[in-house]
Amino acid sequence: MDFYQTSLSQLHDDLVNKKISATELTKEAFDHIKGNEDQVKAFISLNEDQALKRAAEIDAKGISADQLTAGVPLAVKDNILTKGLTTTAASKMLENFNPVYDATVVEKLNAADYINVGKTNLDEFAMGSSTENSAFFTTHNPWDLTRVPGGSSGGSAAAVAAGDVLGALGTDTGGSIRMPASFNGVVGMKPTYGRVSRWGIIAFGSSFDQVGWLTQNVKDNALLTALISGNDERDMTSSLKEVPDWAAQLNENTNVKGLRIAVPKEYFDGLDEDVQEVIKAALDHLESLGAIIDEVSLPHTKYGVPAYYILASSEASSNLQRYDGIRYGFRAADVKNLEDVYVRSRSEGFGEEVKRRIMLGTFSLSAGFYDAYFNKAAKVRRLIAQDFEDVFKDHDVIVGATGASTAFKIGAEIDDPQTMYMNDVLTVPVNMAGLPAMSIPAGFSAKNGMPVGLQIIGKAFDEQTVYNTGYVFEQTTDFHKKTPQLGGQN
Repeated sequence: MDFYQTSLSQLHDDLVNKKISATELTKEAFDHIKGNEDQVKAFISLNEDQALKRAAEIDAKGISADQLTAGVPLAVKDNILTKGLTTTAASKMLENFNPVYDATVVEKLNAADYINVGKTNLDEFAMGSSTENSAFFTTHNPWDLTRVPGGSSGGSAAAVAAGDVLGALGTDTGGSIRMPASFNGVVGMKPTYGRVSRWGIIAFGSSFDQVGWLTQNVKDNALLTALISGNDERDMTSSLKEVPDWAAQLNENTNVKGLRIAVPKEYFDGLDEDVQEVIKAALDHLESLGAIIDEVSLPHTKYGVPAYYILASSEASSNLQRYDGIRYGFRAADVKNLEDVYVRSRSEGFGEEVKRRIMLGTFSLSAGFYDAYFNKAAKVRRLIAQDFEDVFKDHDVIVGATGASTAFKIGAEIDDPQTMYMNDVLTVPVNMAGLPAMSIPAGFSAKNGMPVGLQIIGKAFDEQTVYNTGYVFEQTTDFHKKTPQLGGQN
């Protein structure tokens, strides 16, 4: 089975018609993963024994036509709780944490009889843009093993790009699905905030976090996102809105004629020349298909990164208070008193980037600086959301680059937090406003042959238009059909 050459629907048909069994498919998936893993390092843990047992059970009872993901191997980011399977958030703090319940999204997938092949690598507690901040190892980009896969969902993106699975769950707090999708030449969707339950997700920034999929193509993404969406009474921020059948609208009649596309001039500031060429060509292509392209302004974009890192770090500071060496997680050895337990457990259990953000957040929330930093950042967040609202009065989607550059070399930016943070300049405003956005393959850099992502941003709860736009672009180009040869032979 070659995951590059099939789709979720085709694989489902093959399973229903017994052209392949769930057990055979799962075995082939693990053979493929093991063949890549020494080079790519996409997975923190594999779930082989349980996956094969589950596949045998599914084969025994049979797969019906309405069970789209039954018997299909998929991967889960390792900050999403999986009962009985270690969930580490790529941190020493949770290295041996074995959850006693599943996240809501995993519950829904279990009910649909999916096969969980394993947990993918990430930046520790989802804090990072390169997957170099994992406490265990760095994931490598399948297009060029000397480059990063992006972050924090770098393991999930690399697993899909390497052909290990058709889809992998990720989380997106400031671009953590879309940036890896761009760097790895795959599709990554961050749904509207509240569209998917966050219950059972290890929290980073609770007002920003959202679960989504990385997939080989747009239609698979629409099918899988619908499966995990919907209200959850355990998550008070999850929406009551009905979940549409987005994939049903993706067919030969889907088009972009008359679609009003806004292109913010700020989204070209600081773009590498090779990325700019690809994005301009993509916009020209959409225009040739009948879309109407307008240049607009999102004037508060430049304040997005500083405001985001104050707000998200403040939420992280609060969320990570629970890891104290007392209740669960890592506890330092040979401690002398209670203060020693707290200080040494947190000092030894958290990595440098996590500690940096906790300190930034604690500082921003402190009595003397709350108004100067946190409060101002919250006001900027409202201004950014207003910018989007103003543009969407006259436009259907906003389109631009996902990232200012292609994937950079491993080690090139890890010692420069400010440069690393600025990688998210085009993605964090979307999370600030809680909007849906998707990155799709738009072409390749003329400079280094690496993938370039096109970001499509929609109105709140209008994932349909985002999917439609991405689907039409995808079906009239062949960028999504290009696949890496491990070792960077692009």
